[in-house]
Amino acid sequence: IGPIDLFASNAGVLGYGGIEAPDKAWSLAWSVNVLAHLYAARALVPRMIERGGGYLLSTASAAGLLTQPGDAPYSVTKHGAVALAEWLAVTYGDQGITVSCLCPMAVDTPMLGGAPDQGPAGAAGAAAVQGVLAPAQVADAGIEGVRRETFLILPPPPEATLQPPPG
Repeated sequence: IGPIDLFASNAGVLGYGGIEAPDKAWSLAWSVNVLAHLYAARALVPRMIERGGGYLLSTASAAGLLTQPGDAPYSVTKHGAVALAEWLAVTYGDQGITVSCLCPMAVDTPMLGGAPDQGPAGAAGAAAVQGVLAPAQVADAGIEGVRRETFLILPPPPEATLQPPPG
């Protein structure tokens, strides 16, 4: 196979809970939400540097910038994903590696439905966001962000607001 010019890493799992969430939930969230980005970078960055450049697009979440009420493992690990993307950008930018970090709010995917015994996205999570984005909206924002080489890609437009959870 040929060289990889752009690699988009987009994986995520919810953790469901706060500090009381079982270690298994924290471990899974850490493995998928942070380490998957690390393993991709380990495999790709040296090859991209050798070729003179490349592009990493990491999908994190708005929860990596703010928080996800009711889901500490998700919030904490998505913060880690944003931090790793920033570190990669700062560390390898002068060597031809461009990095963007896509941080959407709630997106209409199966993950948003949550686990059957946990309610939608940890109950307060999805309900706290006014409006849910279509996957195409997030994809369009990602493409535009990559085109502009924007580090932090924040769909939707700034007029979206967070609302307090009902009740």
